[in-house]
Amino acid sequence: MANRWRDIKQGNVSKESSSNKEEIKDSFASVSAPIGNRIKAFIVDMFMIMMPIMYITTYLIMDGKDDFQGSDEARWITALVFGLIIIIFWIAKGQTPGFKAYSIKLIDNNTKEKISLPKAIVRYLLFLFSATTILLAFLPFFRKDKKTIQDLLTKTTVIETKQ
Repeated sequence: MANRWRDIKQGNVSKESSSNKEEIKDSFASVSAPIGNRIKAFIVDMFMIMMPIMYITTYLIMDGKDDFQGSDEARWITALVFGLIIIIFWIAKGQTPGFKAYSIKLIDNNTKEKISLPKAIVRYLLFLFSATTILLAFLPFFRKDKKTIQDLLTKTTVIETKQ
């Protein structure tokens, strides 16, 4: 890991990084990354992205936790800001900070590349919907390929990357 960082910093990028996309395309299977890694990546994203948003909204914009808890608009705005940041990560790099921490990546099934903006928006909205329903939230536990409803409907896959 340290050697890789030094090579990148010095501009000596090896063929491994350029062939990483080729490996993803060649070794792509319809099998999703492990559910445990996906859950842990989500928790990392919640702490790294959502918690600062909620803190700023609660204590800098509003008058404290009582005002925040009493305001439906504030909760929706924090969810939308969180969603916007997640969508930007998906379309820019295919990885959120949590995905990066657990070496997983979101790709389009057809192109094997990062997903498009409309697909990212639909995927996030489907995530919100599935998070509110018990059956859809547990769907990956009952499927052999471990795909979520948002993966199935947007034709995306969360895969493991080799590092």
